[in-house]
Amino acid sequence: METAEIARRFLTFFENNGHTVVPSASLVAEDPTLLLVNAGMVPFKPYFLGQRTAPYTRAASAQKCVRTVDIDEVGKTSRHASFFQMLGNFSFGDYFKAEVIPFAWKLLTDPVEQGGFGLDPERLWVTVFFDDDEAESIWRDKVGLPSERIQRRGMEDNFWSMGVPGPCGPCSEIYYDRGPAYGVEGGPVADENRYLEVWNLVFMQFERGAGESKTDFEILGDLPKKNIDTGMGLERMAAILQGVDNIYETDTLGTILKRAAELSGTKYGENENVDVSLRVVADHVRTATMLVADGVKPGNEKRGYVLRRILRRSIRNMRLLAGAAEDRHYMHDLTATAIRVMSELYPELRTNAEAIHSVIDAEEKNFSDTLRSGTALFNRAAERTKVGGHTQFSGADAFQLHDTYGFPIDLTLEMAAEQGLSVDEGTFRSLMQEQKDTAKRDAKSKKLGNADIGVYARLLDGSGATDFLGYTDHESESRVLGLIVDGQPVTVARAGDRVELVLDRTPFYAESGGQLADKGTVASDGRGLVDVDDVQKPVPGLFVHRGTVRSGELAVDDHVHAAIDGDRRASVSRSHSATHLIHSALRNALGTGTGQAGSENQPGRLRFDFTANKAMTPTELAEVEEEVNTVLSGDIQVRDFQTSLDEALAMGALAMFGEKYGDRVRVVEMSDYSRELCGGTHVPATGQLGIVKLLGESSVGSGVRRVEAAVGIDAFRRLSKESMLVSQLSDQLKTPREELPQRIDTMVARLRAAEKEIEKLRAAQVLQAAGGLAANAREVGAARVVTHRVDDGVTGDDLRKLVLDVRGRLGEDGPVVVAVAGVPKDRPVVVVAVNKAGQERGLAAGELVGVAARVLGGGGGGKPDVAQGGGTDASAVDTALRAVEQRISESV
Repeated sequence: METAEIARRFLTFFENNGHTVVPSASLVAEDPTLLLVNAGMVPFKPYFLGQRTAPYTRAASAQKCVRTVDIDEVGKTSRHASFFQMLGNFSFGDYFKAEVIPFAWKLLTDPVEQGGFGLDPERLWVTVFFDDDEAESIWRDKVGLPSERIQRRGMEDNFWSMGVPGPCGPCSEIYYDRGPAYGVEGGPVADENRYLEVWNLVFMQFERGAGESKTDFEILGDLPKKNIDTGMGLERMAAILQGVDNIYETDTLGTILKRAAELSGTKYGENENVDVSLRVVADHVRTATMLVADGVKPGNEKRGYVLRRILRRSIRNMRLLAGAAEDRHYMHDLTATAIRVMSELYPELRTNAEAIHSVIDAEEKNFSDTLRSGTALFNRAAERTKVGGHTQFSGADAFQLHDTYGFPIDLTLEMAAEQGLSVDEGTFRSLMQEQKDTAKRDAKSKKLGNADIGVYARLLDGSGATDFLGYTDHESESRVLGLIVDGQPVTVARAGDRVELVLDRTPFYAESGGQLADKGTVASDGRGLVDVDDVQKPVPGLFVHRGTVRSGELAVDDHVHAAIDGDRRASVSRSHSATHLIHSALRNALGTGTGQAGSENQPGRLRFDFTANKAMTPTELAEVEEEVNTVLSGDIQVRDFQTSLDEALAMGALAMFGEKYGDRVRVVEMSDYSRELCGGTHVPATGQLGIVKLLGESSVGSGVRRVEAAVGIDAFRRLSKESMLVSQLSDQLKTPREELPQRIDTMVARLRAAEKEIEKLRAAQVLQAAGGLAANAREVGAARVVTHRVDDGVTGDDLRKLVLDVRGRLGEDGPVVVAVAGVPKDRPVVVVAVNKAGQERGLAAGELVGVAARVLGGGGGGKPDVAQGGGTDASAVDTALRAVEQRISESV
């Protein structure tokens, strides 16, 4: 039975039994405490916690999940995976044990032709919590399972909670006996490899208190309503129903793994190292595809880092499989395979295939460049470590690989292990934390404030969604439904308080879809006045106005007058409409595969991020700008209307890649030129934009580019300023405007030629000292040694040439060491060279540079014959050279 059919059969069974089938939520969790959705019940968590009221009493879903804690184990075993799908049925105060247990038994054991999975009842075992007599009785007396196939287990195995105070309860797990070939008899308590868990039925009936571990907490009492939460691993069930040993041999992961083997010229099942790499590739390519499809982009933080890490692990493992010299790109082909096998359940993968490929292909190209440069640095550092007689790779070097070359620490760990080295992870983690501590506070925390999300959810449940009037009105008469100060609900807010207000109706636009929030005032009949500077929607449907009470006080139930800053709104709306025009122009210029990857619409200015693998040319930018301004000059009417999602997509409306939409959507169209799904505010006609001026284009991440633009009066001011600047240059250079580019090119060429000539003269001057330095070499131990500090202003290349020249003059008659230091660009640099005779006596340039670099407050390394390092303390140059001499005297 194919994986997609298993999911369909599960959902159909529960739909026929009164459940609402809920589509999988995005992998990007709404819960701010989670990085990614990691369990099937996560989308329903607010209902179980009582933060929100469920819109249904019974539900079933097939939920996409990603777990990151086991990423390092993926590939090493045939059971770990970073992406998985969880089938689940849920009851919110409706049915309980007496209903859910028979549901599970019927679906598992009913014949295939009757809609079941057709499992042999004689091969099913269950476990129950050690004192759950009720569950055992239902299994034995109602279902008919023999007592000898019902086993009792303790808190560690058969009791569930979220890990925090809240709902909890015992669970009953269902196991399938795979037979004697997989282990010993005796049920799940004897062997969980032979007896494979296929379904966990959680009975939420208690409320737990705080605790330190999974088993250390107090049961506070019964829940007002008993709930059901079940989870069946789709991949694991597929392995059983398809008669294969593990999830990597199923029709989804197995197909991707087979393609990876074909592309790399390897075979699965003959070599354990090869098998590990193939499993890593199969799992990670699928996970990356699903993450990108949900709008995640590779980056260096949070979800972006998870995606970058798994992509780079899969790319490197493909390189290892194909051979170290292989430099082909594989991800496009593998991603296409993942899209094909997963699109049966997620058809949006086919729709967004081009955009998914764009992101993943760009990351592979970037990482190919990274591997070339970063691997060279790694090899030098590893060589330096071994030459020095050490077995631990420097934490500082690991951090540099991460910070400068984008190497995930796990990649450095793998490469180090391949060379028999460990890594100083303590120092690496310390440097990472230091970097995080000096970075700006996460922007999201600023937007969400410090109130618990449950506060907002309770307001929404108690008062309903905010009525947004802002498409037509700039002012409204409203009522205060809630006030929050310092994260806590209050009845009154007074002058000076930083407050959050919830109104029953509002003209204020809440920040979303790239459009910044409105600003304005909320006044209560002369009693109080609030300056609103931000509006957010911490839970869908609830507008939260944030501001400061300027005077008086506001109270819950006050009738207030809410008014936005109309000029600011108009300016932001012009930017938003310009964004739609730029989006269409970019697609016309670069192709329909160019998708929106984010935007921000400010008063008079905008930025628009889009998927692309290369920078735009100046000609392309100019063409886009001209097209936008030609269209807006036509004064096209801007129209918005509501329709169904299917109808909107059928008429060609663009949806933002990775965004989730409801059944009803708002479409904003500008004739046939632009048609998008959008909830933002816009101008009535494009002529009101005045003019749009593109300010530039740049890269903001792997496969993502950004254009910025000024709109309206801001664009005019920009053009006026540039015109004035051009006039000033024309006057100063005594050159007509149209000849300025050629004149400036000529001046720059002359300046560069002069700089090169000066550099040659300086290098020649430095090398003139070589003869004198060689003649004055001193005896240090058994070696002839030259240490010298050159004048500031020289380059690292100058130092290297001087060192090699002096070493060459001293020949091979005995050990020779030359160490020269300087301070180019205010940062000290030291270069050391050792001749062959010196190397044979145990002297190594890499080690000696390390001695000097540590004194300078830095690091460095290189080969045994020549090495370069540096630091930050320019005052320690002489001390560093003396340290080199001291080490030589101790060595020879």
